[in-house]
Amino acid sequence: MLQKFGFTQYESQVFEVLTSSTLPLDATSVVKYSGVPKSKVYEVLNRLADKGLLLITFQERKKLYHALPLDTTIEKLTKDFNENIKDLKEREYTLKPTDDRVWSLQDGNSIDALLNDKLKEAQKTIYLSGWNNDIEAFLPLLEKKKSEGVDVEVLSVGSLKTKLEPLHILLPDEKHEALEQHRLLIIDHKDIVFAGVEQGNWQGITTASSPLVKFFIEFFYHDVALTEITKKYDAVLKQDEEIKDILMKLRY
Repeated sequence: MLQKFGFTQYESQVFEVLTSSTLPLDATSVVKYSGVPKSKVYEVLNRLADKGLLLITFQERKKLYHALPLDTTIEKLTKDFNENIKDLKEREYTLKPTDDRVWSLQDGNSIDALLNDKLKEAQKTIYLSGWNNDIEAFLPLLEKKKSEGVDVEVLSVGSLKTKLEPLHILLPDEKHEALEQHRLLIIDHKDIVFAGVEQGNWQGITTASSPLVKFFIEFFYHDVALTEITKKYDAVLKQDEEIKDILMKLRY
């Protein structure tokens, strides 16, 4: 009967024993009379306690268990059932839309307009990286979002005058081989815009694909880590010609 109310077999066996006993029982006695394995009995007792169906006390440093009176248990289960029915009737079910498509975009001005729109949509977090002259145009909006409680983190290639924090500044070395102008925006851990220059023209993509969003978050912090490490240990790292050669080949 108890299993019809959603109890597992072990929960039913344990509860039946505790209901049948006029005295509280310890876990060893519950194992003896219920047939539930000792390795499982504490887990079962804890689940029943979490459901509010057991009384628990301590006697001589021993934990004792007793079931609620049967009438009280029936009243509780009935109330839980009615509340669940009410919740089921009132709950609104909607299928959350997902869009894993990757959209492409050309033209620098169009990409800037999209970045601006995405920044306005941000509610929780903004990660932005790019060259300082590109980021400067968005500083008023970034600072406004920061004042509204949005977490804003910026990585700038080249110096940038702003009170935004955290702010990471990469001062590029003239020997960098792969330092390319780019723009990367990630908002609320769910939407990205990434753009770069290809043969003198801006090319960009935008997507809400979860795997790509996760990838670009790691991509952003890869650049942040390299920026902070090379800033702090620049002299030491560049004494090693092999490491220096690798650093100069990184995209940033």
